[in-house]
Amino acid sequence: QVQLVESGGGLMQAGGSLRLSCAASGRTSSIYAVGWFRQAPGKEREFVAAIRWRGTTTYYGDSVKGRFTISGDSAKDTVYLQMNSLKPEDTAVYYCAAKTFRSVRQTSPLDYAYWGQGTQVTVSS
Repeated sequence: QVQLVESGGGLMQAGGSLRLSCAASGRTSSIYAVGWFRQAPGKEREFVAAIRWRGTTTYYGDSVKGRFTISGDSAKDTVYLQMNSLKPEDTAVYYCAAKTFRSVRQTSPLDYAYWGQGTQVTVSS
């Protein structure tokens, strides 16, 4: 089993920045990649970004390219999502998730086996 804990959400004005963290524990050797998803009220869960576990390969959803950056700290078993130039439409609950097979370019939530509890990000206009 893998446990994931997100932190770093909050309220921010449009144009501002936030950094989310996702700390992994448990059987981390089984992780192939870690991704971020988000879900706004009444909408489906949307892929945001993913990174190869303990690697550098990344992949982004079209709506966040150029504004969000995903990175990892192998020593801390933690993945980060740096969110810049935030927009009101970025408002959602953000979830960290881990998948156990390739590749980072798979964007369906069904490809991810482990999930964190989510953290709320609210961007005001």
